[in-house]
Order: sequence, then structure tokens, then C-alpha cells
Amino acid sequence: MGPARRRRRTAPVVVLGLVLVAYYLVPVREPAAETGTLLRAVGTAAVLAAAAWFVAREVLRDAHADAAAVRLDRLLVALVVGIVVSALADYLVATGGEGQFVGLRTRTDALYFALAMLATVGYGDVHAAGQLARLVVSVQMLFNAAVLAAAVQIFWRVVVTRRTDGG
Repeated sequence: MGPARRRRRTAPVVVLGLVLVAYYLVPVREPAAETGTLLRAVGTAAVLAAAAWFVAREVLRDAHADAAAVRLDRLLVALVVGIVVSALADYLVATGGEGQFVGLRTRTDALYFALAMLATVGYGDVHAAGQLARLVVSVQMLFNAAVLAAAVQIFWRVVVTRRTDGG
């Protein structure tokens, strides 16, 4: 495996790591005057900037690469960012209003719930109970359906391309 292909395979993993670090760093409902909160906010911005720089670098580097692989990488990055944004929204709603979510108390609970929603597993241990939470979860369901449909479309194009190319 060549260096360009190895970089293309590791890019989503690096972005995933950076986005998850930012997710746990972002200050939520903490007094703005605290030095620790300010440092966490600056750290979050720096980690997200590094992730954006990494994605931009890889997209430009892969401009002449296999189009399906590039689309799949972009879809994976969009998926990871979507899951993290969904988890953060769920966490904010859960901590901001009593009774909005059942079983969602920590950021890890929120991340777990966002992943369970994407996988359409629905264990029932965490669920939306309030109207605002149900609205937020409904938007997440639409996002998840769009991402899954895009993934199926990309995989289908890869299969059709390989069949017509004789691969």
C-alpha cells in the first residue's frame, strides 16, 4: 500500500479522534469567567481547527484519487461530525430541561444515544421524553436517513463501476 493510499485510509481516523476530543473539551453550562472554561474553549477551537485543516489537506491531496473513495471519506467525516453535533445537542437539551431525556446524564450517554440512533438499534434505555427532545431527535433521524441513503448510493456506484470495468 502506497503512502497516498495509507494517508487516505488514516485521514478519517485522525479526524474522528480530533472531533471526539473537541466534543469532550467544549465547555457546556459552565461560568464563562473561569480560567479552566476559557482554556477548554480555546482548546476546543484549536482541535476543531486542526480537524478542519486535516480534512482540507486530505481533500486537496486526493483530488486525483478514486472519486468513490474520496466521497466515502467525506461521508465518513460528515457522519462523525453529525454524530458528535447530535450528541452535543442531546446533552444540552438533557441538561437544560428537566424530563427531556430519560437515561441521558453525561456526554458519554449522549454519544451512546446518538450512535444507537444511527444504528437504528433503539435499546430504549435512553430516550426522548419531552417535546424539545423529541424535536431534536426527529431532526437527527432525518440526518441519519440521509447519511445511510448516501452510503448505499456510494456503495452501489462502486459495485456498478467495478462490474462494468471488469474488476
